[in-house]
Amino acid sequence: MTAPPTTPRPPRAELHLHLEGTLEPELAFSLAERNRVALPFADPAALRAAYDFTDLQSFLDLYHATSQVLRTAEDFADLTVAYLRRAAAGGVRHAEVMVDLQTHVARGVPLEEVVAGVARGLADGEAETGVSGLLIAAFLRHRPAAEADALLDDLLALDAPVAGVGLASTEVGFSAAPFAPAFARAAAHGLRRTAHAAEEGPAWHVTEVLDVLGAERVDHGIRALEDPDVVARLVRDQVPLTVCPVSNVRLRAVPSLAEHPLPRMLAAGLNVSLNSDDPSYFGGYVDEVDDAVTAQFHLTRDQRADLAAASFRGSFLPAERVATHVADVEAWRGASGNTRPGPAAS
Repeated sequence: MTAPPTTPRPPRAELHLHLEGTLEPELAFSLAERNRVALPFADPAALRAAYDFTDLQSFLDLYHATSQVLRTAEDFADLTVAYLRRAAAGGVRHAEVMVDLQTHVARGVPLEEVVAGVARGLADGEAETGVSGLLIAAFLRHRPAAEADALLDDLLALDAPVAGVGLASTEVGFSAAPFAPAFARAAAHGLRRTAHAAEEGPAWHVTEVLDVLGAERVDHGIRALEDPDVVARLVRDQVPLTVCPVSNVRLRAVPSLAEHPLPRMLAAGLNVSLNSDDPSYFGGYVDEVDDAVTAQFHLTRDQRADLAAASFRGSFLPAERVATHVADVEAWRGASGNTRPGPAAS
């Protein structure tokens, strides 16, 4: 089924999305009441007003505190369905959802509850919205690598419906190297691999996650531009980069959207897709990210289509499903009668 010519945005996949980061204040308070959890805010408006972050760590502190309301499989299912409904409204056809399982297990929520809830939410959400989803288990850089090893053991023992593993959380001061054994075992069991790198950390972090972890795609990667050799490798191998421009600005990795390196990344031939990261906290779901960068950099319809097609090609979907989705993007592109232009204006 092709996208109709009147669709304002191209169909796309979302590849860099933390499920906990989709927790809207209204749902947070509803779950807090259900589970009798006290939030340190008077109401949803007060919680939303706290979303003024100075860096990644200031965000993570609030992110982990608010996640306390997630206690049962029902909570995780409700959160997942709520995200998929919003994603569908923005033109998302497929989502690869990272979940911080260690965060929840560490505070006493059984792993089985989290996995079962997200899996149910993905199934129910797809049935309702048509948006397919895959679960990515995110290992946390700031926690001991031994925890990641144990978590992988538990996921394999459960035969959990996990499509892949990722590496997330605080990048600066925490090497990816200790997680190499977990990533190698994940690969041996057929799980796909992605990792955050070069958001706040240096360009060589990209090389580290590719060579040491065997990552198949890189989340963020915006500082790769600081090293021409890293850029050349990424272009040569067309490694997918899941870029989150609004998130980068909100966490002050980039001073402003006008100064975001997206146009330079596109001009360099990097394989970039647009993503939201933690849209509730950063005020931008992926369709809003598309709108923002289109307005800021005067992206053409062809450039937006290229970004959308890259999202499907960078996904962990089977090749035949990727081809179907890319064909829909091409139908959206062709509805304008445009031809391919040069790189985005800076």
